[in-house]
Amino acid sequence: MIKPDAVADGNTGAILKMIEEAGFKIVAMKLTLLSDERAGQFYEVHKERPFYNDLKKYMSSGKIVAAILEKDNAVADFRKLIGATNPEQAEEGTIRKKFAKSIEANAVHGSDSDENAQIEGSFFFAGTEQFA
Repeated sequence: MIKPDAVADGNTGAILKMIEEAGFKIVAMKLTLLSDERAGQFYEVHKERPFYNDLKKYMSSGKIVAAILEKDNAVADFRKLIGATNPEQAEEGTIRKKFAKSIEANAVHGSDSDENAQIEGSFFFAGTEQFA
């Protein structure tokens, strides 16, 4: 997912280019605006954490680009491509090092497991079981 800060800053194309140049195939993609309720559903796993309400507010503050990517070892390779959550700790050449503004406004979200990739893909795209 490309987050609201990166979309608003006009970085969508550059981020997608980096993703494709890293060997990922985009099999589904859409531009959408999350309501506070939908953002809360997506980040339900963090409901008890102190940053949950701020995260919902941020993720519903502007348009996002949701995508399903395909590649061998996709989750691990994408996590490496996006870099550390804190852009100050992200390696040079990663998406977050190049485009993130802060830990919260860190340009992109990537699933942390194949299971979560399936769940998160299904959240945004109907019939995503075809992308398993």
